[in-house]
Amino acid sequence: MTPKIQRISLGILSSFLLPANLVLAQSQSPEPFAYPTKGQTQEQQQEDHFACYSWAKEQTGVDPSQLSPTTTAQSSQQGQVVRGAAKGSLLGVVGGAIGGDVGEGAEIGAGVGALAGLFRRREEKHEQAQVQTQTNEAEQQQLQTYYRAWTACMEGRGYSVN
Repeated sequence: MTPKIQRISLGILSSFLLPANLVLAQSQSPEPFAYPTKGQTQEQQQEDHFACYSWAKEQTGVDPSQLSPTTTAQSSQQGQVVRGAAKGSLLGVVGGAIGGDVGEGAEIGAGVGALAGLFRRREEKHEQAQVQTQTNEAEQQQLQTYYRAWTACMEGRGYSVN
């Protein structure tokens, strides 16, 4: 590959690789804290906490211990750049043969194919980031619903909840 083509390829590739991580960490709702206002013992606090956990879970259908972020599958992305380069190289050989320079045609084709693979990879990552964001938002809403019910229960049992 000629130095000029290498510089151009590296410049283009780096512009796509740097912003690749689009998934932003979602801030989680902090778990509310219940302070005993009527002199409840530690044992009573634990019993009340569990009773309110069970009641809130039953009322809302949400179990906070079951909520967890989904992991994104990356296995389909691993070979896209290599496959793209291989396909592009084959097309470049044909184009180079027509133009009289098979080697340079293969180099250019490989670069274009790799770039196409990066485009597909970036698009998939963006789609996965959107799905993850939607999942996080739905879980946050469920968690807030559960915490409202748990708070109501704990306040009813004589706790100050923040």
